[in-house]
Amino acid sequence: MLKRLSAIALPFALPIALAIAAIASAHAAIPIRPQIDVKGYVIHADLDPATGKLSATAVVTFTALEDLNLAVFGLNNALQIATISDGTNPNPGAGLTYERNATDSTVRVTPAAILSKGSSATWTFTYAGVPTVDTSPVSGLKLVQVRDPVSVLLYPGCWFPIALPGLLTDRFTAEIHVTVPQGETVVGSGGEQKNGHDRGDGRTQFDFHWDKPGFPGTIIAGKFLPPVTAPGIPNIRVFLTAPNEAKGHDFAITVAREFEFMTDKFGAAESGRLEIVELPDDSISASWAPEIVAIKPSHGSARLLANTVARQWWGSKVSPATLNDAWVTNGMSRYAELMYVEETSGKTSFQNAVTDVEAGALAYDTEPLTALGQLDPFSPQFQSMTLEKGAMVFHMLRWEMGDAVFQQFLQALLTQYADQGVRTSNVETLAENVSKLQLTAFFSQWLDGTGAPEFTDNYSVFRLGNGKGFRTVGSVSQDLDLFSMPVELRIETEGKMEDRRIDLSGSESHYTIDTFGRPRKIIIDPDNWLLKSTPDLAVRVAVLLGQQDVAQGDLTGAIAEYQKALASNRGSSLANYRLAEVFFMQKNYQAAANSFRDCLRGDDDPKWTEVWSHVNLGRIFDVTGQRERAVNEYRQAIQTDDNTQGAINEARALMQKPYKRAQDESN
Repeated sequence: MLKRLSAIALPFALPIALAIAAIASAHAAIPIRPQIDVKGYVIHADLDPATGKLSATAVVTFTALEDLNLAVFGLNNALQIATISDGTNPNPGAGLTYERNATDSTVRVTPAAILSKGSSATWTFTYAGVPTVDTSPVSGLKLVQVRDPVSVLLYPGCWFPIALPGLLTDRFTAEIHVTVPQGETVVGSGGEQKNGHDRGDGRTQFDFHWDKPGFPGTIIAGKFLPPVTAPGIPNIRVFLTAPNEAKGHDFAITVAREFEFMTDKFGAAESGRLEIVELPDDSISASWAPEIVAIKPSHGSARLLANTVARQWWGSKVSPATLNDAWVTNGMSRYAELMYVEETSGKTSFQNAVTDVEAGALAYDTEPLTALGQLDPFSPQFQSMTLEKGAMVFHMLRWEMGDAVFQQFLQALLTQYADQGVRTSNVETLAENVSKLQLTAFFSQWLDGTGAPEFTDNYSVFRLGNGKGFRTVGSVSQDLDLFSMPVELRIETEGKMEDRRIDLSGSESHYTIDTFGRPRKIIIDPDNWLLKSTPDLAVRVAVLLGQQDVAQGDLTGAIAEYQKALASNRGSSLANYRLAEVFFMQKNYQAAANSFRDCLRGDDDPKWTEVWSHVNLGRIFDVTGQRERAVNEYRQAIQTDDNTQGAINEARALMQKPYKRAQDESN
């Protein structure tokens, strides 16, 4: 079983869409490089929510990439194989020899005769079983389940045989037919607007055809209400169960805006249709497939939706050629999310989001982006690096190119490699061709290297004669000898602010700037375009690592990380808040209260820590039987007028009914 990235489920944490990448290739049973190229599937699947059973026949057509005497497929451990035949129809008499390996969720199939390089074959798998979280190919993630009211068959859950390695790198076409009990609706890639026909036996069949090479292997079925659409936008539909009906209109409006924004930035998606569909509460937060945005309604923030919508381009339209190229699509899905924040919430919100991403980029920066294919793709390091550092690479590339050329570059990348896997070398070549810039040093630093520069600025100011103003002579130093990039300096004078762009090269770069007013302060990279090491980011990195420890259940490790952050900045409201959370989990209420108070006395960054500190202090007073003091804290929370993630709503509810720890919290 593979490890996974466990994103901490807090109302204020940076929204993280689980960017499911691929099954690790490091296990001895899985080849290091692809041995076959899957061309397409024809799948017939029957779902029985009453028993939790999935029954299926999958016909896979593939080409051998080398002389082949063994092929390895991923298949959910719950699915027991009846037959594997080398024809399009199951034939027990012509069954192929195979071996199951539960430790890595694989099936190793021996062909009847060695398949020569370049030859094609069609094999038919017949299988059935009851998938659970315990049988998942990724430990702890429920990627396949058949039950009432929502069944999920997510492509990374290997509910059909997937050639390994190749998950999310080996593109394929698919014809999928799904049978469910009457009254259920099935959502998949390439379905008709009005899908589903009664078979006459109390069951309904839904048919899906996706004829572009891609990743159409996700199916979601359930007792969904009639789809909700935004006024005048019939191509975007929302499928929800009755308990979540009220969220349908907002989801439709939000996704329609995001889809329109990204179409403007990136060009047309593979399809003009998009189905937003509900995931169960015990599933992952979000997933995607062509034409599909799958979301857990309780986690349906605009940012998580934007990240998942972006996958229609960055993941679906183009995909990584190998796991070493995963930073391209993972990074751009995150950066598309940030671009939408910039469009809808403004520059300040955008820069705050970039700061959060910088912390993730630096948290595990010990391997080059182009060497991550050797890591477990569900690990925190792989996820943080490909998502966060990948996003920062595109952010910095935008600074180098300028907005107009950057957008032209992105559209060219999507056009030139549509329905294909893209390599890092393709990105580098196209970036230089479109921008007419020499970017060797840029990509060498950010893709093939690790670390980030830490800038210092030394300067002297001289008055010019005859009322001509002032001249500042200085140098910017940093600790990476090979670093070469432009940087912006903001000169704050007695009269106004002036921005100047200078080129940095090597460990020290000199500059001379003339201004009319006397410089009072010079800020390096004031708009946060460059990934760089700063004391503030060191605090944020330690906090992020602490959150990862909490998510993995290591509270002692989390406390150590938060204390490391506080050693750098005792006044960090964020570090104090996170430390208080851990003490609260441990029922160490006095220590938690002290840390929440330290948070309120701190730097108030981020702003939401104030309102939620008051809410949590109120909870502590309720738990310890001090109702009057609790109500006072809830009242102070309301007075902040900050309803981040429903803080004020929570405070008002707690003023009416005292807080009590849930049963699972009390154990």
